[in-house]
Amino acid sequence: MRHRLAGRHLNRNSTHRVALFRNLARAIITHESIRTTTPKAKTLRPFIEKLVTLAKRAAVLTAQAETTADPAAKKKLQIQALHLRRLAMAKLGPTHGTGIYDKKDEQVTEPTTNTVLKKLFNVIGPRFVDRPGGYTRIMKLTYRRLGDAGETAIIEFLKEGEKKVRYREKKPAAAPAPVAQG
Repeated sequence: MRHRLAGRHLNRNSTHRVALFRNLARAIITHESIRTTTPKAKTLRPFIEKLVTLAKRAAVLTAQAETTADPAAKKKLQIQALHLRRLAMAKLGPTHGTGIYDKKDEQVTEPTTNTVLKKLFNVIGPRFVDRPGGYTRIMKLTYRRLGDAGETAIIEFLKEGEKKVRYREKKPAAAPAPVAQG
């Protein structure tokens, strides 16, 4: 029985699942859009959004440190931003040697100078500073994966300033009916 156990196992043990999410997270940070199965995409979403939240909070702290004139307060803000970077590094795993690639799968720079962690904190985090959450989008694809016919989806980051489209407008709540006293 699986009473009160949440989350998908994806037919993997816990260490294999963690490795899977680290690899998928590195791929989505590198390419900003990946195609995978729908259950993997749905399970990856909270994992990657927590990483983006860490990067966003670090971007806010870094911006505050740049505007602060007090050296002690500036140092404290920089230490807090460094702590958030280290938390993300622990969650992502070893990223040394993971290069950043462009749309043609050509490496942008040397793998030791520009890593996934730097892209997360220098590009993706500041992009979502004004956004309260919901940094990714999952679009289900109509065709299934060859081999096991698994449902496929694309998970991608939203563009800068982009808003999610709501197809149906929310209706206002109905007013409560008057209570008859008698």
